[in-house]
Amino acid sequence: MMEGDYEADYGITEPFPLYLYFEMDDQTKIRLLRINQIKPDEPTMRAVWAAYGNDSDPISAVRSDIWKIPKPPKGWVRVKVSAAGLNYHDIFTLRGLGMFELEFPLILGNEAAGMLEDGTEVIIYPVMGNPDFEGDSTLDPARHVLGELTQGSLAEYVIVPEGNIIKKPANMSFETASVLGIAWLTAYRMLFTRSGLQMDQKMLVQGSTGGVATALIQLGRAAGMEVWCTGRTEEKQSKATSLGAHRTFQPGEELPEKVAAVFDMSGAQTFKHSMESLAAGGTLVSCGLHSGGMTAEVDLMKLFTQGINIHGSYAGNKKEFEDLVEFVATHKLEPYISAVLPLERATDGLQMILNGTIQGKVVIKI
Repeated sequence: MMEGDYEADYGITEPFPLYLYFEMDDQTKIRLLRINQIKPDEPTMRAVWAAYGNDSDPISAVRSDIWKIPKPPKGWVRVKVSAAGLNYHDIFTLRGLGMFELEFPLILGNEAAGMLEDGTEVIIYPVMGNPDFEGDSTLDPARHVLGELTQGSLAEYVIVPEGNIIKKPANMSFETASVLGIAWLTAYRMLFTRSGLQMDQKMLVQGSTGGVATALIQLGRAAGMEVWCTGRTEEKQSKATSLGAHRTFQPGEELPEKVAAVFDMSGAQTFKHSMESLAAGGTLVSCGLHSGGMTAEVDLMKLFTQGINIHGSYAGNKKEFEDLVEFVATHKLEPYISAVLPLERATDGLQMILNGTIQGKVVIKI
């Protein structure tokens, strides 16, 4: 029985089928009861999704259950997911926030690696958009990532356009491949496309243990930059040093000398310090606002008198993704992954990201 007005309260105007699945415990009690619209003869998969957006309690919107295995339309392929990386983007989705109006239920997950039906091991390039758009795909007004306008990768299967598939290098693990699509691609574009940095120049990373921060530290060290970063605790600073940072500082601490580029993921809380840390002609690259707040003050005097450059950066184009994969494989980099969890514990991983208790990346093994 449902209480209320079917049409006014639930938008129900026509009959529709519901299927009830249950398991019995010793044939006396129902141990599991599931109600959905999946027919008994339809193939299913396990998936983790957002049932709705809840800004005040995002984890309450997580659901983990069975889902119909998707059928790829023409020009798309189905990937059997081996591993998927979690991102703060998943928290935004659970909050109901996004560049586009989100339609729930929505499978979470923006990046993954797995296998095609013929057994080919692949990595998913997560950015999609208007196939007729010419130019840098990250500037396409219709640009979106996996798990925004399409169902995401936190499932046993995901479908993507054929053009979003690249072959996984043989010497690269699925865990490494699964985290390259969002944080590592964002870091790669920030460093190699947007910053203008050259070998041996000094760079400051605002942070030390987040997904983008650790990627910037590892990529910067491998590329021959002098890597500085900030960290709130000795533990975080020590981890940054182990990943390749040459020097570490407290957040907001005045640097012994100005740097050529600053990479800012926090936003309003660190933006002033980022500007103050730049040498003349330096570049500030911003990719997030994890500290909260949608606006930040800018020292306009320094901006034009010292020729400061400020760039926004979001993910990367496919060429950059291919270059990133090759760079990681060639330098044999192993992204900092602090937790590998089964799909059944995806909610735990999301909670750790929300609480800020996780360092580096969380991978869901499927």
